[in-house]
Amino acid sequence: MRIIYACPACHTTTSIDGIESRDSLECTACHAALPMPPDAFAGREEGDTRPPRLQRCLACPSLELFVRKNFPQRLGVAIVVAGLAASCVAWANRELLITFGILFGTALLDVLLFFFMPNCLSCYRCGARYTGDGVASDADDPADGGHQFGAFDLETHEKHRQLVARTKQLGSDPTHP
Repeated sequence: MRIIYACPACHTTTSIDGIESRDSLECTACHAALPMPPDAFAGREEGDTRPPRLQRCLACPSLELFVRKNFPQRLGVAIVVAGLAASCVAWANRELLITFGILFGTALLDVLLFFFMPNCLSCYRCGARYTGDGVASDADDPADGGHQFGAFDLETHEKHRQLVARTKQLGSDPTHP
């Protein structure tokens, strides 16, 4: 499993592989260590062949994570904008079939990317992103212990955004109390 997070000490984006076998997360830039919470993973029992399941964020004390596609949002917006621009050029040249071909092709590309891109988990509070085995639990897995993360929830996101805004006004770091 891999984590990509912003180091709380130096704010550098850090990527670490094999986090399920570590005792702490160490920043590659400043070497600051974050201790691994003891309840971070489920499924670490002996004899269990499944990969350990992530239960909480390792970079902050949050239990609120959401499942999303592991795809850069800027690239997705760029694909849509390029399709729109190309279809506008075709429309201006009165090429109706080419216009709709470009629009439907862009939509088809979006659908294909949705189905073939793997899932990842993101933390509402600090923005850490987790990829690899054990991050997105199956809905029908009763052995998961009830720690199932859903899709993005705007209310939860807004709660954490407001927390960040209030604590910045107070001059403290909301991701690490």
